[in-house]
Amino acid sequence: MRYEAEGGDPANAGLQHARVFLEPVKEKHPWITYADLWTLAGVVAIKEMDGPSIPWKGGRTDYVDDSKLPPRGRLPDGAKGADHLRWIFNRMGFNDQELVALSGAHNLGRCHSDRSGFEGKWVNNPTRFSNQYFRLLLSLQWKKKTLKNGIEQFINYDKDTEAELMMLPTDIALTQDKSFRRWVELYARDKERFFADFTKVFEKLIELGIQRDAEGRITNSDNEKGGYHAAPKKKATPSNPANSTDDKVGPSDGEPLKQENKTFRARL
Repeated sequence: MRYEAEGGDPANAGLQHARVFLEPVKEKHPWITYADLWTLAGVVAIKEMDGPSIPWKGGRTDYVDDSKLPPRGRLPDGAKGADHLRWIFNRMGFNDQELVALSGAHNLGRCHSDRSGFEGKWVNNPTRFSNQYFRLLLSLQWKKKTLKNGIEQFINYDKDTEAELMMLPTDIALTQDKSFRRWVELYARDKERFFADFTKVFEKLIELGIQRDAEGRITNSDNEKGGYHAAPKKKATPSNPANSTDDKVGPSDGEPLKQENKTFRARL
């Protein structure tokens, strides 16, 4: 996320605001890596919004450059359907049940047309973690709506409260696919089961690509010196990484780490 290839991906539009919210924490605790700070913030936020306690382990070092970032096109597109969801999540090792459980994160937050292109919130209270997302998917009538920007989504408008909720095409796809729907129905009627399954799959999500030894220490080869390396604090303004990331604007935040590793390798 510190680099344009990931942080500037249109599928991640708007997350620069979330990252900036955490800059005061980084300033107060400069030793922590962004990799740990952002994953820790996720599990803390869920817990603070009445969600489950998700196990978390630290130790992720920050990349010193963007050479190992994956190509774009591997993130979910909310405008597509069930086949697309499976293609995205199966590649990461998630089955249908885990995919649906992760979708329950839509209990939180909302969409902004100037970011994702979609507009609105999924549930009535988007700052409380619950299983309402699943219950509303099944209990309300969802009608297709084309926004001014040409993007299609589904909405439910309550005339009495004058409140409008939304669902993405990928959300509606969960109710139209038989395998997905049975998990939607289960989580809609069983909040505790949803919390338990979400806890497991979210823990799995934030540990993707991480290798640990028996004591829980990270052994990834990316940590070239076998230590814990935190990138310097970024700017406290929300902007696209193309304009603010450490490797695009001089002096490079990653340069000190690059030089340290270069010096270390020279001694080997």
